[in-house]
Amino acid sequence: MTTTSSTRARTGRITFFVALAVFAQESTWNLYDSQVPPLLREHLGSAALIGLLMGMDNVLGIFLQPWMGNRSDRTRTSWGRRIPYLVVGMPVAALLFLLIPHAAASLPLLILTMFGYALVANSFKPIAESLLPDFVPPERRSRANAVVKIAASLTVLVAALISIFLIDTYPKLSFAIPAVLMVVSLVVLAANVRDSRSPAYRSAVEEEREQAAPTARVRDTVLDIVRDRDRSRLLLIVAILLFGGAWAASRALITPYGMEVLGLSRGEAGGLALPSGVAFIVAAYPVARLAERFGRLRVMAVGMTVFAAGMVLGTAVATPAGVVTGLCVASAGASAFLVNAVVVLWNLAPSTRVVGTYTGLYTVGWVGGGFLGPALIGGLVDLTGWPLLLLHVAAVALLAVLAVARVDVLQRRSATGRAL
Repeated sequence: MTTTSSTRARTGRITFFVALAVFAQESTWNLYDSQVPPLLREHLGSAALIGLLMGMDNVLGIFLQPWMGNRSDRTRTSWGRRIPYLVVGMPVAALLFLLIPHAAASLPLLILTMFGYALVANSFKPIAESLLPDFVPPERRSRANAVVKIAASLTVLVAALISIFLIDTYPKLSFAIPAVLMVVSLVVLAANVRDSRSPAYRSAVEEEREQAAPTARVRDTVLDIVRDRDRSRLLLIVAILLFGGAWAASRALITPYGMEVLGLSRGEAGGLALPSGVAFIVAAYPVARLAERFGRLRVMAVGMTVFAAGMVLGTAVATPAGVVTGLCVASAGASAFLVNAVVVLWNLAPSTRVVGTYTGLYTVGWVGGGFLGPALIGGLVDLTGWPLLLLHVAAVALLAVLAVARVDVLQRRSATGRAL
């Protein structure tokens, strides 16, 4: 009983610190996404060019995050393998973020500062998230990750409040608030966490000592996934790509959908997805508990099906209230995937030595879907019209359900006993 209680206390403690770090990081990213486009608009008249520059961070993330996750997997210091990168990266990212509004007078300087921030912030993003599987045992990772996802979701509200109350009057001070949050969270994290004491770090060091082999490079890890006869890991990454595309399209295209189909103004259409954010936060922790009880893959598949059903409901009841209700149902269902998918990928990793790399590969799948999904579904809308947008989103989500169901079948056949 004492051991169980101490494990729970340790899990809760590290979950709080990781959630705090992710909250601080995502606060800067959300304000970046909402307030940097107006700064670019002062110099550029092309929406496409502004979109291209705003997408730069996603391109960097695809290449940087798996590599940096792998670098941290291979690092050995008295502070561990993750904390040293955070101690260096987070203050530098905070400083660059703080400089963005000061650089806005010159387009080249603004782009350079944006690039610097995106480069540094992408470098440590998977590292902070990888602290979770380092400390938290596989069977409790879903509820821990749910807390982290809730913290990340709350940053949307933080960015919105800063935009509403401060950005017009204090445009430069507004950028200082998330920057200070990031530095404060780092101080708290560094003062309380040494991941050299984590079970995963100790296991990795012991494994290396026994096998006398270094941690695999990113290329080796990818080849291992592709060549594995058990396609579970590859299929899961495909599912992440597909569902990431469906999720991104449901967010990126909902405003023009509201204007074209529901006859709403731009502002009214832009607010359609707001209640669904609350639905996500409310559902995240319960679906994590359900996943730990009934199986993550099964709960993910059910949640993704609910997401698709919400899209169908929004199509069938094509009124503002009907679409808002459908989006709320869909977000509650999507939380089952968003909370558990990376946990399943962590638990499928062959060794604790590569969990950082797997965190980066999750990001590649999710961001790749974010790139391709809106374009693919937008193309289908061009062919069939805006009224069928949500049905196209549902169809892509159901393809992801099939991929997850296949992973579930493969894992049941393998009987590995991993916490999936």
